[in-house]
Amino acid sequence: MNWISNVVPPKIRSFLRRETPENLWVKCPDSGELVFHKDLEANLHVVPSSGYHMRFPARQRLDTLFDEGRYEELATPEVPTDPLKFRDVKRYTDRLKEYRTKTNAPDAIKLAAGAVEGVEMMVAVQDFDFLGGSLGMAAGEAIITGMTAAIDRHLPFVIFTASGGARMQEGMFSLMQMPRTTLLVQRLRAAKLPYIVVLTNPTTGGVTASYAMLGDVHIAEPGAVIGFAGARVIEQTIRERLPPGFQRAEYLQKHGMVDMVVPRKDMRSTLATLCSVLMNQPKAAA
Repeated sequence: MNWISNVVPPKIRSFLRRETPENLWVKCPDSGELVFHKDLEANLHVVPSSGYHMRFPARQRLDTLFDEGRYEELATPEVPTDPLKFRDVKRYTDRLKEYRTKTNAPDAIKLAAGAVEGVEMMVAVQDFDFLGGSLGMAAGEAIITGMTAAIDRHLPFVIFTASGGARMQEGMFSLMQMPRTTLLVQRLRAAKLPYIVVLTNPTTGGVTASYAMLGDVHIAEPGAVIGFAGARVIEQTIRERLPPGFQRAEYLQKHGMVDMVVPRKDMRSTLATLCSVLMNQPKAAA
């Protein structure tokens, strides 16, 4: 054996053992194209070639929405962790610990206040990465906290929805968040403050049946699935084929269920313009 056989093979083996991060390349669900993760992040998680809107992490959405990425994040109230002592294949408390570690967040809603193109607003973002963005007691309290703060500060309230619906592990406690958040929407209206809903992919179940469809203005991201029950469930119930594009943002806009479909790159200017007009507050000079 010479030095080549002693040195080179171990180095090759060491090189081959290096693991490539799983999220280095992301596959577009629409075109099948592989996109480098840095390019995707730079383009607001929109596939450059196809325009497909991937799910946008809640923290990054806030960072890119507000002017210079500066905003005040609001704390959310603590709620009972597991009132039903729920367990399926694992305990609900264990699931919460898992997702809190994964997302570095206490629950599925993030609240922030700040300026978008110079227009002050209160913003809530629903994080689908936290238990499918499901609506439970903590999420309900967070939304109520945000709406109450918007009323106290006389700010428009904007919410980005992304959810599979009510959180089954909390049963009736989860369902109660639907009427509770609806009551706060009425308080916003009584205070004559704009309530703008941005429907992202997916927005379904009890969230759609409550605060997600009560906005003064409904905006949807391109291609977002928006509905109550899933398309397959509806087809099996009515025993009919649904039309192409059913429950997609563009279909809902065509049939009057949403006001506009706005690409992510235009969301800042759209929200700033709407809130500026509705609040009679000028935007910052370009």
